[in-house]
Amino acid sequence: MIKTFLTLVLVSFGTLAMGQGKKYTKQLKAFQQHYSSTHEVVTGADQQYFRFFPVDKQYLVMAVFTKIENDGPVTLRSTGSRAKKYERYGFLQFRLRDTVLQLTVFKSEDLAGDPEYKDYLFLPFTDRTSGEESYGGGRYLDLNIKMIKDNKMLLDFNKAYNPYCAYATGYNCPIPPQENDLPISIRAGEQAFAKEAH
Repeated sequence: MIKTFLTLVLVSFGTLAMGQGKKYTKQLKAFQQHYSSTHEVVTGADQQYFRFFPVDKQYLVMAVFTKIENDGPVTLRSTGSRAKKYERYGFLQFRLRDTVLQLTVFKSEDLAGDPEYKDYLFLPFTDRTSGEESYGGGRYLDLNIKMIKDNKMLLDFNKAYNPYCAYATGYNCPIPPQENDLPISIRAGEQAFAKEAH
């Protein structure tokens, strides 16, 4: 799943920076379709239960990136028995609907030694839709160090997706930390799955 998302994010990054109306919406619809049809947990007839907020360009935002130095490893709680270790890699500050917001982006210790994912960054968050319109356990964005240009990074919340725990039990999903609880509604990306976890 990570590989699929990183490929789509890197390929579309330059084009989305130009983000032009119908073209942007078409690209996001294709992204959602690919996500649904190639999902590793939700297969077959259950794919009809995917739901997404309408594509909204206001949730494509440029964030200022600030690297966190010498912070040491942190442990993120998870839905399973095994907590996961990360590095707090940096802060992303951006403005959305006249509100200045900040999120912490993480780098996985487990993936740090894998050449394929050495530049992978993980952004878990919750917002005011969590537990209502979107999955209560929060949503994720997969990012990449290569997306940081001149201390800025383009964030597209239309690509926010649910952890595997939104669809089935038995998965060990990182829980977004309190520092990544946004005080506004992010009505973009994947909504709550329309079928209860089994």
